[in-house]
Amino acid sequence: MENIWIAADDLRASFASAMSAMYQQEVPQYGTLLTLVEQVNNEVLEREPALKQQLDATDELRRLSVERHGAIRVGTAAELAMLRQIFAIMGMQPVGYYDLSQAGVPVHSTAFRPVGDRALKNNPFRLFTSLLRLELIDDATLRARAEAILAARDIFTPRCRELVNLHQQQGGFNAEQAQDFIAEALETFRWHTQTRVDSNTYNALSQQHRLIADVVCFAGCHINHLTPRTLDIDRVQALMPQVGITPKAIIEGPPRRRVPLLLRQTSFKALEEPVRFTDRLEGTHTARFGEIEQRGAALTVKGRQLYDELLTKAGLNSDNVTHQQQLAAVFSAFPDDARTLRTQGLAWFSWQVTEKGLAHPDAFHPAADREKLIDEGCLIATPIVYEDFLPVSAAGIFQSNLGGAEQARAHGNASQQAFEAALGSAVVSEFSLYQQKEQESLRRCGLAR
Repeated sequence: MENIWIAADDLRASFASAMSAMYQQEVPQYGTLLTLVEQVNNEVLEREPALKQQLDATDELRRLSVERHGAIRVGTAAELAMLRQIFAIMGMQPVGYYDLSQAGVPVHSTAFRPVGDRALKNNPFRLFTSLLRLELIDDATLRARAEAILAARDIFTPRCRELVNLHQQQGGFNAEQAQDFIAEALETFRWHTQTRVDSNTYNALSQQHRLIADVVCFAGCHINHLTPRTLDIDRVQALMPQVGITPKAIIEGPPRRRVPLLLRQTSFKALEEPVRFTDRLEGTHTARFGEIEQRGAALTVKGRQLYDELLTKAGLNSDNVTHQQQLAAVFSAFPDDARTLRTQGLAWFSWQVTEKGLAHPDAFHPAADREKLIDEGCLIATPIVYEDFLPVSAAGIFQSNLGGAEQARAHGNASQQAFEAALGSAVVSEFSLYQQKEQESLRRCGLAR
């Protein structure tokens, strides 16, 4: 009898659901946040029927309620390479390279996520995965101590390793093996109150950078945040205090716009949680929090350059109202209508022939005037949703939850080559994925060869 393998999309969906349930149990405020986001999303959809119709037509509505991204941090190349194999089983590939050392955070990162259209629609779960850069620890003795601690641990259960090998040998999991795999993989990301170091070592690593202590001192790479997707991040930010959640000071990313861009995100402050050290002393550790994201259009290289210039020009303000006003003023230089975004080549779009257009097949050819076809009601162009992360925003979220002036010391040079060597594969360019998606939609319409 032929084996029936569980699809990677189904594995990913089950894993994401299990991780969310575990995190809600570990961090009850995250469950409160999910409820608040769902409430705000329902209000927006009721208030804006046209938006609901657009989301429904592009399958965005169906995936909104299951939208999650998470973040983890690992300490060694071997841990990163093993995670790549685990995530590959769930149909997740490493996309993009992020050098957060430029913002004073001693890691570089990628995002494991599905890349195909169908996979993203089925379940878009992503995990932002950071590798600690031990070379940025300037104290040689402390660096050697951290290396020894990391070398002595295994963040994966023996059964998890067995199952990864089994999947590679037989090419899939049956239902029982899939359930077993999800349970075993989840153990890697569980929170541990017991550290693997004494209090002096913890304090020394924490003084170097709190994120170093977070990565080195525990038995696993605990999930440090999960993130639901909202349709109105400003509203969620305003309502968080009413449900007993203290939001971070400002919303990261671009300002509120008619055509949302890239990614906006905020979070509640990281929890101060009790921990026990190996010398039997007790203390607290601050790492885990809940985040909210609002996604917009993916930008072309040209659009991203303009975005980066304007974001740098806008700078930061200490309170969110002032910050958003400053952002809005500076970003008035970034076109805020879909037609200009298309004609100036600033954002990626997905193209679709309408019912009316199907009656005029001769109008669709590579030299056709796309904007005219849109005006005539023969063609629709929908902004492609940005599925990735912003280095500045990611670093900002890390900084706001780690805090402290000492963070600025951890500054290094980008090294994508070294990261890929640790990963055991190249990372996929996010820009190439968006370009490919737009070109495929144009070809389907007969507007490109």
